[in-house]
Amino acid sequence: MKIICIGRNYADHIKEMASETPDEPIIFMKPKSALLQVHTPFYYPEFTNELNYECELVLRVCKNGKYIQERHASNYYNGISVGIDFTARDIQDLCKEKGLPWEKAKAFDNSAAVGKFIDLTPELRKNVFSFELRKNQEPVQKSNSSALIFSFDSIVSHISNYFSLNIGDLIFTGTPAGVGECVVGDQLEAFLDGKSMLNLEIK
Repeated sequence: MKIICIGRNYADHIKEMASETPDEPIIFMKPKSALLQVHTPFYYPEFTNELNYECELVLRVCKNGKYIQERHASNYYNGISVGIDFTARDIQDLCKEKGLPWEKAKAFDNSAAVGKFIDLTPELRKNVFSFELRKNQEPVQKSNSSALIFSFDSIVSHISNYFSLNIGDLIFTGTPAGVGECVVGDQLEAFLDGKSMLNLEIK
């Protein structure tokens, strides 16, 4: 199992980060060890002083595939949830300044928290999925799948040109505006279509 992430996929987030809109999906990876296991506490990493949350819609891959055509891409994922891509922002900024890879800022142990999955029926696939992140019960991020620059199917197709998709892989589809810092004691709760899917405390 691998975790595939898409960067800069919401226009409002691109604006808040003062970045450029990409011509194609930006891909980065997290290893299996980045997945926060169910009922496992999330501990603030000792190597950062600026931990950020990034809430995202997450797809669950259900079929092995390579060079997938966009029109067939929906056959390769069957579940959707919300997740948090934790980022050591100070480490990432330092790596960027030096022109270095920034995996240690994004792919560290337990940096990918994922909520409960909803099975995608043919009817649900037609929906626009809304999601929200609340920090200490206050909304901090809110968006929906219609605001994606690159759709679910285009993401899946694009990824498969470079990496084989395997059953159980997870795809983080990008974060909207509102990313911010979290500290020890913060409570983070993520919602999908108004239903709480993920709830954790920073310890």
